[in-house]
Amino acid sequence: MDVTTLLVIFSAVIAATVVIAFVSRRAKAADAVESIQQVAEVSGAVVEPEIANEPVVLAEPELSRMQRLRSRLSGSNNALGRGLFAVFSRDRLDDEVWQDLRDTLIMADVGVESAFEIVQAVQEIARARAISDPADLQGVVRGVLIDAINPGLDRSLAVERSGDVPAVVLVVGVNGTGKNTTTGKLARLLASEDHDVLLGAADTFRAAAAEQLVTWGERAGVPVVRGAEGADPASVAFEAVSAGVDNDVDVVIVDTAGRLHTKTGLMDELSKIQRVIEKKAPVTEVLLVIDATTGQNGLVQAKTFADAVPLTGIALTKLDGSAKGGIIIAVQRELGVPVKLVGLGEGPDDLAPFEVVTFVDELLTP
Repeated sequence: MDVTTLLVIFSAVIAATVVIAFVSRRAKAADAVESIQQVAEVSGAVVEPEIANEPVVLAEPELSRMQRLRSRLSGSNNALGRGLFAVFSRDRLDDEVWQDLRDTLIMADVGVESAFEIVQAVQEIARARAISDPADLQGVVRGVLIDAINPGLDRSLAVERSGDVPAVVLVVGVNGTGKNTTTGKLARLLASEDHDVLLGAADTFRAAAAEQLVTWGERAGVPVVRGAEGADPASVAFEAVSAGVDNDVDVVIVDTAGRLHTKTGLMDELSKIQRVIEKKAPVTEVLLVIDATTGQNGLVQAKTFADAVPLTGIALTKLDGSAKGGIIIAVQRELGVPVKLVGLGEGPDDLAPFEVVTFVDELLTP
């Protein structure tokens, strides 16, 4: 038997194993739907089953999506990369180069204070290495930017079941950031990793929000607990987590209202949702969804949400197109909260774990 035949057989065995595992997970989830329905109906909530009329498409593997997202990022409108390229192309290293480097970073939404610190760090290294050619700064800037984003931060998601209770992920953010779609994409990503996932549609103020989440549930192959329009969001979140506890679900992801960060009462309500959920199970992740194109306004949002709930991570959406990217440094500097997920498009698999080195390398590509 030749090598080609062996490879074909091996690939077929792997594919069959993946399909069997996926079908097994789907069957288990389908069996749980009726039980979850009974739990949810106690308070008038409704569970939408994960079985849709159309077949669920298997999610893209993490490695594959990272490669594709890297390609999308390098092909985006990278103003920072072009600006830095112009700096590195100068004839000699003088004060104007340092000013241009500082201005480029500020224009990329790194933040004024961070920009000055980054340039100072680059200057110190340049002096220590006796660098006189701006072209030789590229490697130095790369290293300083990587340090500024802090590769040592824990960017893993706390989505592992603990004892008798599921992990609970609370997704927060203002209208228009992509919070609802990020919730659905995260469910799809986790389901593809063989987690049993349940979605809670606690955004009861916007009529289309629950319907959108149900659609995402169908795409991911997971059930969705929803309430009537205008229902108490904390009650819906509580029922979703209760259903998750009673049915041995691995992860419950709760989508909250896209509340405006200027509405203090709504922020108080967000705190209430967390308190109510934790009567059944601890909240293991609080993800703030930020639109990368909003720049420094995203930092204002982050500060306000951090006052309402203890944030554990950032999901940065819309990083392609006109996004400047430097907001990552500013947000992490201000909050000490890591960017854990990035989104670069509208597709169901356009969400991936954030990788510092990959991100910086693509930022430096003009």
